[in-house]
Amino acid sequence: MTAHLRNLCISAASGATLALAASSAAASGDPLIGLLPPGDSGLGFSLRLEPSPYRGADKNSDVLPLFVYDSEHFYIQSYRAGLKLERDGWRSELFVARRFEGFASNHVPQSMTGMDKRAVGGDLGIATQHRWGNGTAYAELLTDASDSSDGTELRLGYRYEAWWNGRLRWRPYATVSWRDAKLNNYYYGVRPAEATAERPAYDPGSGVNLEFGVQAAYRLSEHWQLLGGVSLLQMSSGIRNSPVVEDRAFVPSVSLGLMYGFTPQAAPMGERKPLIFKMYYGGSTDCDLLPIMTLRCGGTHTQDGTSVAAFEIGQTLVKGLNGWPVDLAGFVGVLRHLEDNQQDDFWQAQAYFKAYYYGFPWRETLRTRLGFGIGVAYANHIPFQELRDQELRGRDTSKLLLYLDPSVDLNLGDLVRVKSLRETYVGLGVSHRSGVFGSAKLFNNVDGGSNYIYAYLEWTM
Repeated sequence: MTAHLRNLCISAASGATLALAASSAAASGDPLIGLLPPGDSGLGFSLRLEPSPYRGADKNSDVLPLFVYDSEHFYIQSYRAGLKLERDGWRSELFVARRFEGFASNHVPQSMTGMDKRAVGGDLGIATQHRWGNGTAYAELLTDASDSSDGTELRLGYRYEAWWNGRLRWRPYATVSWRDAKLNNYYYGVRPAEATAERPAYDPGSGVNLEFGVQAAYRLSEHWQLLGGVSLLQMSSGIRNSPVVEDRAFVPSVSLGLMYGFTPQAAPMGERKPLIFKMYYGGSTDCDLLPIMTLRCGGTHTQDGTSVAAFEIGQTLVKGLNGWPVDLAGFVGVLRHLEDNQQDDFWQAQAYFKAYYYGFPWRETLRTRLGFGIGVAYANHIPFQELRDQELRGRDTSKLLLYLDPSVDLNLGDLVRVKSLRETYVGLGVSHRSGVFGSAKLFNNVDGGSNYIYAYLEWTM
């Protein structure tokens, strides 16, 4: 697969799948599978602890933001997004997914010092699954789509679905995966140019990995679930014998998380659910997000003249969340990075949930909303602001980052006393890409990001 074709495939799949929302049932031993009923949404986080396979690695923890949403033919769930078709007990997928291998430039394992970086990758895959007895059998074929390893992996597995005990659900699973030589050699091999007296050149070759685990969910309330999981991974002998790998019989892993799930409200019978449209334009800023939100910093174009322009479409998912003056909406959109001749302009796709608070004493006279959105953003290239700042710090970059969208707006109909504009708002917001302080392998352990302060118009039709 050529580099151009890979980039085209991953960009098209990311754009299409980030444009709608996620599934609660992927085709692997995934902790997000089946946590929520079909069509439901969820937000949360998990912390995973496991030793790195590399000798002398200093990072054993990983924070994973959780985003789950389901539509009829599309899904996205934190690190995986795709198209799906379900029929007669079968489910088939075409998807893109993050590969959680490799290491960040600021966390180089001692055994890999002086070697080329092994980057967190992205895969393009196909998958199928089918109910079998009290569980589900699944298979997926993945190939590198990020110009990292050029490798391929085939996974076959089974998860048992029927263990319930009141609020507690246990789900054991087993997966066997065949990995080709390109995949193993990239992440765990030593190239001749990287060899030293203590680290000879080495090719692990192809091999089979085995994984056994148990995932659990405990329902704390109608909406909240506590998540947990333990697993043991046995790597192939070719990987375990590598001079850069810690030879363990099994690599253990433990995870703990929390998720809030909710059911999007449907439109009344025979009616179409209104769509929300949003347009905005803004400039880059060197201010951090918190000082912007607290009105302590607000300058734009102080170091460069880069800007963003975006168009988004959304829907209100829940009105009056839990009886509070809070609405919850979901948005997808495309954003154009205008790079002021620092580099070529490029596109970004984003998808996020957003909560609006409108319970102010003057809301009957002038509706005012504070909003906060959280999701993911995938950029075709790295924004100049991030390239500049991360190069100065000697840190990695990532096309995929956490996306935050705080805002404040006023109802235009109330301002100008025109009833036809009662569902139109004008306001200010921040388009924020973040690596979550280097704590998330999903975002290549990036410690940094970018901010753009923008003005916007939002209306409902």
